[in-house]
Amino acid sequence: MALKMHPSLAVHAGDWLKTEIVEPAGVSVTALAGHFGVSRQALSTLLNGNASLSADMAIRFEKAFGVKADTLLRMQTAYELAQARAHEDKIKVKRFAKAA
Repeated sequence: MALKMHPSLAVHAGDWLKTEIVEPAGVSVTALAGHFGVSRQALSTLLNGNASLSADMAIRFEKAFGVKADTLLRMQTAYELAQARAHEDKIKVKRFAKAA
């Protein structure tokens, strides 16, 4: 049986980036999007927790702020898994039995 993380411990990478990196840096979403070469909408959607962090965007944050892309992607994956675990009882799949 897999260990389950309590959903309250899983933080969306975008939310974390917004509160711990972007806001303390005092940079606007528009300015940061321009610096990253992405649309303001794409960055805003991520930072507001409405889109998943991509590997490409994780590397952009790593290059700009020094936070490791691997860490950010693990954070995003943990969040997504916690969200899926919250309704895993609705996923109706039986254990696969190899045919003899």
